[in-house]
Amino acid sequence: MNFDHFECLSFDCYGTLIDWETGIVSALRPILEAHEVSAGHHALLQLFGYAEAEIQAGPYRSYRDVLKEILSQIGDVLEFEPSRNELERFSASVMNWPAFTDSSQALHALATRYRLIILSNVDDDLFWSSQKLLGVEFDHVFTAQQIGSYKPSRQNFEYLIQHAGAPQHGILHVAQSLFHDIAPAKAIGISTMWVDRRHGAAGLGATLSVEAAPDASVPDLRSLAVLAGTMA
Repeated sequence: MNFDHFECLSFDCYGTLIDWETGIVSALRPILEAHEVSAGHHALLQLFGYAEAEIQAGPYRSYRDVLKEILSQIGDVLEFEPSRNELERFSASVMNWPAFTDSSQALHALATRYRLIILSNVDDDLFWSSQKLLGVEFDHVFTAQQIGSYKPSRQNFEYLIQHAGAPQHGILHVAQSLFHDIAPAKAIGISTMWVDRRHGAAGLGATLSVEAAPDASVPDLRSLAVLAGTMA
């Protein structure tokens, strides 16, 4: 991959920059314990992934409301009813999901050469909390709330192309999720870099299975910064 071709790097946030799997399970555990329910790590992520994809494929609703409905559906499967307070706490838990340890340093390095863009399935206010954790100023932040739909909708990637301030061939989309990001970005003709954060972990995590062929892949964000020549 010739990085000289790119002006902008667009990033998925959750799963790519923010460790959403740790965040999701950490937010669910106290709720399950309160209801004396148990489920394995991978099972919880799978339940989350199926519920999220189903809800986001329907009419647009805020990500806070998506998370509430996900918790309700997990409760249906595991046979417990979350309280109103538990629904509210889970819907705000994104603000506490941790950043991957290499995200901030790599983003700062990449920003010395490229304009950085966020394309994320989230509400604006939830992302601002994540941005504080990352400690990086992005040139553009495009959220599902602004666009009115969720990835993998084609609409989100068309919005990116229209508002990135660069020609389509000058955008490299960087993401962990083949389902939400790599497959739809490739389908619309955007170059893609797969950040294989799970590298060999069991299951699919919190995403669905899909066939996708990224243009290139790295195991983490630091490796991308090294490939791009912005980190030693």
